[in-house]
Amino acid sequence: MSPQTETKASVGFKAGVKEYKLTYYTPEYETKDTDILAAFRVTPQPGVPPEEAGAAVAAESSTGTWTTVWTDGLTSLDRYKGRCYHIDAVPGEENQYICYVAYPLDLFEEGSVTNMFTSIVGNVFGFKALRALHLEDLRILPAYVKTFQGPPHGIQVQRDKLNK
Repeated sequence: MSPQTETKASVGFKAGVKEYKLTYYTPEYETKDTDILAAFRVTPQPGVPPEEAGAAVAAESSTGTWTTVWTDGLTSLDRYKGRCYHIDAVPGEENQYICYVAYPLDLFEEGSVTNMFTSIVGNVFGFKALRALHLEDLRILPAYVKTFQGPPHGIQVQRDKLNK
């Protein structure tokens, strides 16, 4: 291991980075019609490359974990994992990137906004490898939106309850 690699690894380790790049950064991935797509503005910690930061967001917001889980051998990671498939530098901003992440629809429970948002924007915002993270855009499939039942009453009942 070269001294340069050793230094970068130790800086990344101090930032709390687990090496997700090999599994979750897939620039060759072509998005599917069944993917939920998210665009995150990412500011990595010093010493953390943008590819690793993007992969960490994809991992931590889908199937990645800091520990070994006994069920890992029971399911296919490829079927459920989020994938960071593209990264753009933000023009005019130093060390800021837009990381594009695709999530397979099978990752989310039907009809549960809570499940979807907990996965995508849950604890990943406290991730140590990132100085800042902002969800810029989210594409939710119309077929998935139709699984949400909505309020139990119509809009007029809701307005009446709110005196509007």
